[in-house]
Amino acid sequence: MPLKQHDRQYDMVVFGATGYTGKFTAQHITTHLPTTLRWAIAGRSQAKLEALAEQCKKWNPDRPPPAIEICSLSDADLASLASKTFILLTTVGPYGRHGEPAFRACAEQGTHYLDVTGEVPFVKRMITRYASTASASGALMFPQVGIESAPSDLVTWTLARVLRETYGPTTKLGDVTESLMISGAPSGGTLASALTIMETFPLRELRAAYKPFALSPVPNPNPRRPKAPSILTRLTGLVRLPVLGGLQTTSIANRTDGAIVERTWGLLASTPALRDQAYGPNFSFTQYMRARSVLMGVGIHFGLMVLGLVMATPFLRRFVGARVTQPGEGADFEAAKKDRVEYVATARPDFQDGRTEDDGRVAYCRAAYKGPNYYFTAILLAEAAATVLQDDIPLTGGVYTPACLGQGFIDRLEKAGFHFEAKMLDA
Repeated sequence: MPLKQHDRQYDMVVFGATGYTGKFTAQHITTHLPTTLRWAIAGRSQAKLEALAEQCKKWNPDRPPPAIEICSLSDADLASLASKTFILLTTVGPYGRHGEPAFRACAEQGTHYLDVTGEVPFVKRMITRYASTASASGALMFPQVGIESAPSDLVTWTLARVLRETYGPTTKLGDVTESLMISGAPSGGTLASALTIMETFPLRELRAAYKPFALSPVPNPNPRRPKAPSILTRLTGLVRLPVLGGLQTTSIANRTDGAIVERTWGLLASTPALRDQAYGPNFSFTQYMRARSVLMGVGIHFGLMVLGLVMATPFLRRFVGARVTQPGEGADFEAAKKDRVEYVATARPDFQDGRTEDDGRVAYCRAAYKGPNYYFTAILLAEAAATVLQDDIPLTGGVYTPACLGQGFIDRLEKAGFHFEAKMLDA
């Protein structure tokens, strides 16, 4: 598929390319994206960038290495960098501390933007400050396009597609329940984001960002809520969901992924070109984490409580922060090849055309990837950029979600190893 024509020097630039996720992104671009791509790697260290460019030659000797751009976090440097490229991919975090200059530069320069943050308050703040600027400049902005939170967003979008194909185009999406299974250690960047978020954002802003549908461009006047959990579930986190794999527990990513899924709900409802994909008025999203045993499930549930205490306590944040993997570092690539992530979700149809019959079936989607989690994030980031660069996307400038890239993005991910299975099941 040909690349879009534009007047910029580069098709895409990876900013933060010498970091842990940035290197994986450069690797995937080098080995999988078209050899006609004009791209660059950007960061502060000339020596590290040159070493990475040499590594790119080893990964794929048949393509020219990327150009090198020296760029700091200053507004002037990032404005200059953004003006040179059609798409900017940034892996520089924590985003709450370091992400705004790149976001602002892209919104002002009309440069398409993608990041891999999991910091929902950062995304909400960027939407508030720069959505109108991006709309005026034509920039397509896609935050949270990594493992947080593209997979859940795409799985939910796929469930809606399956229901429309089964029952007709007016069928909407009801309650979505998702199970997450993930193995592997967090990188230093992920840990830094978690440990510094309460230093970066006031408590009032944090609470506002994580409210249901807080990122949606339109309000949900009657948001559906899943059935209230039992007292036992509240105490232990445990719930049994046989269709989703059995025993489940509290998921650390429930509100992180849910925020983007709910923004998609609002975007599909309010974007003229996407309204035929809208989920409908009776939509809700809940994510659990699969537990291999009762002990593991209870341990995860209480572990998240301890993590919350650490995040809220300055002394504990400093103590833990000095003893965990540092930003720019992560698991050894060979060891991380054992990582695995799987999303399994179901949804009931929500008939909006007056039908009341229910055949008892549910839409089912399973999506899985085996390999290093942060290479998976790099795949998501690079293939999303390729979708923007090559596909005819019916979007005008603004802040969007991974699902707005549609089936073309999913098809690319399939080829890259993130496999989807979607069908109807008897409940």
